[in-house]
This record gives sequence, structure tokens and C-alpha cells, in this order.
Amino acid sequence: MQAGRSYIPTPLNHSLRKWLLALLLGLLISVALLLPALLEPVDSKPGPSLQGLIVLGYHEIEPPAQAVIPDYSVTPQQFSEQMSWLHAHGYHFVSLEQVLQAKAGKLPLPSKPLLLSFDDGYRSTYINAFPVLKQYHAPALVALVGSWLEPEAGLVAFGDQQLPREHLLSWSQLREMVGSGLVEVASHTYDLHKGITANPQKNSEPAVTSRLYSPGTGYETENAYRKRLQVDLQLNNKLLTNQLGQRPRAVVWPYGRYNNTAMKVAEELGMPVGITLDDGEIFSNSPLKALPRLLITREMAGVKGLETELSLRDRDAGDNTRAAKVMHVDLDNIYDPNPAQIERNLQLLLRRIREMGVNTIYLQAYADPDGNGAADALYFPNRHLPVKADLFNHVAWEIRTRTPVRRLYAWMPVLAFELPKGHPAAQQKVVTEKPSNGHLNMGYPRLSPFAPEAMATVRDIYEDLSRYATFDGLLFHDDVTLSDYEDASPWGLRQYRRWGLPSDLAKIRASDPLQGRWVIKKIKALDALTLELAATVRQNQSQLRTARNIYAQVVLNPKAEVWYSQSIDDSLKDYDFTAVMAMPYMEKAADHKAFLQRMVAQVKDKPQGLQKVLFELQSIDWHTKRDLPTEELAQQITELYALGVKHVGYYPDNLHRGTPDPAVLRPVLAAHSSAPSP
Repeated sequence: MQAGRSYIPTPLNHSLRKWLLALLLGLLISVALLLPALLEPVDSKPGPSLQGLIVLGYHEIEPPAQAVIPDYSVTPQQFSEQMSWLHAHGYHFVSLEQVLQAKAGKLPLPSKPLLLSFDDGYRSTYINAFPVLKQYHAPALVALVGSWLEPEAGLVAFGDQQLPREHLLSWSQLREMVGSGLVEVASHTYDLHKGITANPQKNSEPAVTSRLYSPGTGYETENAYRKRLQVDLQLNNKLLTNQLGQRPRAVVWPYGRYNNTAMKVAEELGMPVGITLDDGEIFSNSPLKALPRLLITREMAGVKGLETELSLRDRDAGDNTRAAKVMHVDLDNIYDPNPAQIERNLQLLLRRIREMGVNTIYLQAYADPDGNGAADALYFPNRHLPVKADLFNHVAWEIRTRTPVRRLYAWMPVLAFELPKGHPAAQQKVVTEKPSNGHLNMGYPRLSPFAPEAMATVRDIYEDLSRYATFDGLLFHDDVTLSDYEDASPWGLRQYRRWGLPSDLAKIRASDPLQGRWVIKKIKALDALTLELAATVRQNQSQLRTARNIYAQVVLNPKAEVWYSQSIDDSLKDYDFTAVMAMPYMEKAADHKAFLQRMVAQVKDKPQGLQKVLFELQSIDWHTKRDLPTEELAQQITELYALGVKHVGYYPDNLHRGTPDPAVLRPVLAAHSSAPSP
């Protein structure tokens, strides 16, 4: 505009003005619709997160003297005090619906979320817990066993015993609780909350995960097993829906035992949520189908006990924070051609375990009668090797149910299997070139880890183990190794070419850069194989722990990675525990105390070294074939504890000679607490 001259806009015609007004109105509406999204921070939308969720599991809210199972009872006063404490300390009681909404990313959980669950359907849930739930507006899951509730009176088959029906909830009480909006029912199976015959020795084991064994016909097929689960869960859903008008969306697994087959069947029947008794924290990516739960027992029924357990859960205090005290057991020492002698040997073992005070067992699952380190036969049904006796499951179950042992690991080879003549993979073995410098090679006969057919056979063996036994972890044998003169088999040489290396091992050894690449590749390949086998077993043993044997020199000497294709650093990352063979006699150490001190110093320098390394000591001097004095073993453990070591074990337990002596060793083990500090 020019100075001193007013500006007068040119008049618009009527139609143009209407068009501009309509355009402006449309823009304003669009902005109004978009404004909330534009103003909202990018990361403010709730994601599919269950981070921090805690599931508490209760049974009877009843004084122990009146409880069906006193060890899992909480008195009404203790329950009320626990709910008051939780409420006062910022915990928010959430419903199953809130958990599902949070997982779907629709609504975030509040801070410190807590889901309450009550197992088995005891009447005390209505009489003593329900009023407290209403007081705190606390939602809860009540897990029901249909076969226990279906009769209106009389006795019901309660697990392996008979229970008067009046100890359990009535249908009218359940309808009142469901009608309140606070209680949602979950399936606890229709008739699988019991043991079934799971082996030839007639052990009664959890019906959900065991394959039914029948004399004459053997084990049920996988199809029959799956059908049994499907029919049972379907029947329970139908009963609860008809009686209560509410179809279960969650299954609470009896005894906390479940597997992939069970989870898939439950999901197919509309139950995406699975509640377990697994240890551990719930994370943002934790699957709904296997939520860990803290089971409230009599010993943690008070406020202090609950507070301590929640503190441990907040710190994700699992097995690595609890001192492992390991007895390494040869099943070959239990086996005998006479079944009656097997049982006598087993009773001797159970007594020794109780007397020794150990909390973890590494139990041999294979037969090695000639002592060459390789499996000639197995102690469980399988598709590829002879069955020396169907014994592993029997012994494992007896140990887990009749001793205080917390964890039982199946001790298994990975490569050292001597397959029967005529087996397609029998000759697919590791080939060892003759060393020119006097270097000792691994003596175990092993299958080549690079032969696909041989490794498919090994995967089958591990899958069979997982189906026909119940255990907590896998210990991978010390056969997971390749020297710098191995593997010169056709399968090994082919793999080295794929890695861009020469197929001449001498050329690889002659070049430091080539040898370095070769060793790293072999270490990664062997670790990957064990992790694949663990994944196979987890199809049936979902909460599986892993431990790996490695040689002492791998910890003490960086050059030992070349000799063994083992790495302490990789092992600490890949496994829950690394069992280092801290055996001074085997290593011919001149000063045993200094040998152990050096090992501890090296482990301390590793991230989580003392948390994840088990120091495995020897109870025999294999060079002289004599049992070591228990006092010497006890002194070594005492020295290790003084240096800050958390986890110790010994091999072997000489069952029939009574060594080591529990009277000497138990006090040393007992002096080191197995529980983490709160």
C-alpha cells in the first residue's frame, strides 16, 4: 500500500463467498478432528505391555488345623492383613479383563498391578476371602475343577484322595461371586488335577503333562494325549458356562505343569491366558499363555513373608541368586538287572540326598557302562538308541517329590552318542586329525555337529526325553567340544568351505587370522546347537533351565578356546549356569588352593560371573582311582565360599561306597544360605 492511501477490499460476488466459507468450515472441522492426535505425544498410546504385573496364587483361606492342605493355607486374619498391606503400599488390584486390555494395547495397567487368583474352589474362598475382596473392590480369578463341583453332595475324588463335597464352593455361592462383577472363573481342568500312571514303575505324575502308561500297551500316542487334554478342557468349559453363564478365558494349570501342546489346546478352546507356577518377573513381552505366579504358602502367609517375596520378585531374584548346591548322580549306579535291587539303590540315593542337604541334582539320563563318555543306551523311551531301562523318569520323580531338592537337571550328551550299527547316521562322526605336537584330543566318540542327519537324530532323542520325563533343566555334557584338529569329517570340511575357510585344517592352523575365525565359528555353532536342543525340549518342559559343562582351562587360559571351541564369555550369555570343572587333580595342578583362587579371580572379572558360574569339584582322583577324603572336598568348598563363590557342586556321588560323607559335607553346605537377601 502506498502511504496516505486507504485500502478498500474489492467486493466478492455471492457464490465465491459461499465457496470460501464452506472451504474454511471444512478446514476447521478437519483441524478439530485431528487436533487430539496432533497434540498427543508420539509414545503416549498404551502399548501391549504387562510390565510389572504380579499374579498371586492362594488356596485355602483357613486356619491350618482346619485346612485340607495346611501347607498352602492362609488364615482369614493373615489374608485380611495382606490385602490391607498391599492396598496401603500402592498395589492396584486388577481384573483379567484389564490384563487382556493391556496386552491388546487398548488400556494400560495401573502402577504396581496385581492379579489375585484362588485355586481349587474351596468354600473358604466365599466365606473368608470374598468379603475382603468386596471391601477392597479387588477382582479375582477362581480356578475350578469341574469333576469336584459337579456332584451336589457326598465325597469327591480330590486328586488322589476323597474329600467331602461341603469343603468346596456350592454353585449358588459361585453365582453370587460371579454376579458381583468381582470374580471371574478360570478352568482348573475337569478331571486332570490328579496324578496318572506315567511309567512302568507306576509313579503317579501330573495328568496334564504326563503320557499315560498302561502295562501291555505302553505309552499313549501323541494324538491320544492331545485328544485327552482337549476332551477334558472342553468338558470343563461347557459345565462352567452352563452353570454360571460365564465361559472361562483363563486356565490355571494344576501343579503349575504345562507344555506347548496343553497351551495350544487351551487357546483353541478360547482360553488365551495360562497361569503357571513358574518363577520370574512378568515383562512387557511376556506371553499371556504362560504367566508366572507367586504361590502363597503357609510359610509366607504373614505380611512380612509376602513383603519379602514381592521384594525378590521386584528384583527378579531367581535361581541365580539362590546358592545352588549340586550333587552329580550317575544313573548307572542305580541301575541293576534286578528291579528289586534298583529300588533298594534308589532308596539309598534318596536318603543320601536328604542327608547331604543339596538342593540341585544333575541326573544322568544315558547309559555309559564302559565309561568312555558316550551314550551306548538311554534311560528313557526313544526312537534311536537301546533303552537300558525306562528309569530316568522314575528316579527323577522320586527325587523331586521325596527330597527337598529344588531343581533336577537331565544330564545329557550333545554329540557323544554311539548309534547302533546300521543306523543311517552311525558313521557320521567327528574325524580327528593326528596332532603333530603331542597335543591331547578329546577322547569321546562323537557325532559330527555338521552332519544334518546325525543332528536330526540328536534332536529326536531330546524330544523323546522331554515327552517321557518331568525335570527342570538340562545339563549339557562336556562332549560339546572340538579341538584344533577337529572336525575333519566330510561334513565338517563342507561347513568350513561355507564359512569361507580352507578345507585343509593344517592351512587353517597355520594362519592366526584364519584360525581365529574358525574357532569363533565353531564356538557359535556348538552353542547354537545346544540352544536349539533346549528349544526342542521346551515344547514339553516350558520353564526349562540350562547348564553347560566347560573345562577349567577355558577359564584360566585364553588360548584354550582354540583347543576346546568353548568360551566362558559366550557360555555366560547363553546359559542359566556354566558348570566349570574346577578339578585340580584332573588338571594336575601343583597347588590346589592357588588353582581355585585363580579360577575365582577370573570368574569375578566376568559380568555376572559369580551369579552364573557353578564350581564343580571332584570327589575322585581319576589318575589314582581313589576317593578323595571328604574333609579335603569340604575344605575346598569352604575356601570357595570365602572367596565369594555362590554355587558349588561335586561329581560323582559314590553311592555304594558312601563318599563323600554327608556328616562332614552337610554342615559346610548348610553354612552358606541358599536364599537371597531380601
